[in-house]
Amino acid sequence: MLRVAVVGSGPSGVYTAQSLVEQTLVPDVRVDVLDRLPCPYGLVRYGVAPDHEKIKSLQQNLRTVLEHDRIGFVGNVPVGEDGVPPERLLELYHAVVYCVGAARDRRLGVPGEDLAGSCSATDFVSWYSAHPDAVTHAFALDGRSAVVIGVGNVAVDVTRILARGPDELRPTDVPEAALGALAASGVREVHMVGRRGPSQARFTTKELRELGALPSARVAVEPSDLALDPAYADPSGLPAVNRRNLEVVRGWADRPPEPSGASRTIRLRFFLRPVEILDDGAGRVAGVRFERTVPDGTGGVRGTGTYEDIGAGLVLRAVGYRGAPPAGLPFDPARGTVPHAAGRVLRDGAPSPGEYVAGWIKRGPTGVIGTNRPCAKETAGSLLADAQWLARRTVLDDPVAVLRAWGLHPVEWSGWQAIEQAEAALGRSLGRGPVKIPDWPGLLAAASNGD
Repeated sequence: MLRVAVVGSGPSGVYTAQSLVEQTLVPDVRVDVLDRLPCPYGLVRYGVAPDHEKIKSLQQNLRTVLEHDRIGFVGNVPVGEDGVPPERLLELYHAVVYCVGAARDRRLGVPGEDLAGSCSATDFVSWYSAHPDAVTHAFALDGRSAVVIGVGNVAVDVTRILARGPDELRPTDVPEAALGALAASGVREVHMVGRRGPSQARFTTKELRELGALPSARVAVEPSDLALDPAYADPSGLPAVNRRNLEVVRGWADRPPEPSGASRTIRLRFFLRPVEILDDGAGRVAGVRFERTVPDGTGGVRGTGTYEDIGAGLVLRAVGYRGAPPAGLPFDPARGTVPHAAGRVLRDGAPSPGEYVAGWIKRGPTGVIGTNRPCAKETAGSLLADAQWLARRTVLDDPVAVLRAWGLHPVEWSGWQAIEQAEAALGRSLGRGPVKIPDWPGLLAAASNGD
């Protein structure tokens, strides 16, 4: 028997576990999928917007994998800093695959970024997704205007959530406190701003079109912004996704002004680079100063020395993710990844026996959910190729029992099912569908009912 730990229960971790147990080269592989949280599914539970039911339904596919008779879910087990060190984990398992994602957001690096009211979109997403680490977060929703910096899918998600009415969010699993705060929000204008043009934006067309379908908001685009895009006049040479994006944005810009019953406005702005978050004099955000940019002829942009201020009480940066150094593992700070060869962790340039990586911590924060499948398969293939000598390592019996003996309190699959039941009951008490429990004590108390 080959006993493997997969650290992280998001798509990359679950796909890695699936690749390990569904192959026939090594017939008896047992996998424990470990997670710091008592709940599985990673960013599918805590990163997908609550109004994206189709994508969230992927949880059912992940559930099917985690219910395999040779896969176990072991939650509430931190690994690394303040948890089980990697070297001790190798006392329990023949091999460990780290699928820990990219936990940090990228910063803008401009003055005023740490003012009250200037936040990462990652934290905002965690808040409305009921991540238990975000329970103390508060966001300035009392101002009339918000600025979202970035033009990727995360930027579109947070823009859409800010612009939705409460009745549109009530049928989702958004936690009650976040729903109440969004219902009381004074935000009526959301500016989504990118430093380059729409033909280079990273959002997908489906996500972009959803902004125009919101019943409580209208989309406005500055035609003068679009005119700066080299592909504006003739988008035929663009890749299909970029061409469709530009066509959608052009359609909004060409639409004549008309009276609208929408209570909110989404303003898409391009070729503006943030240079300073403005202070209201009391240590809070008053807006953002942008420098107008123009194409530099090489696919980038250059500043023009012309500036524009956009007033706002809330600024959300959505300019990408970055891997954080996993405690006890080597790390390449330039790439934000763990050095590896086909998924084998490299220490001082040589493969580290029994240690592997998959997902964003392996390749960086790129691709969509499905990109994790081939990535996981490659890592699983490397591990299985090493199986003969991995199985010679002596490991302790019953890893979960040992974790308990070490003072941890693992939440197994029955505990997760109890959390699901508690969330369904919470939703019924509020006249809603299942509502997420947003805090650690509540999650662990619910999980204890499954023990």
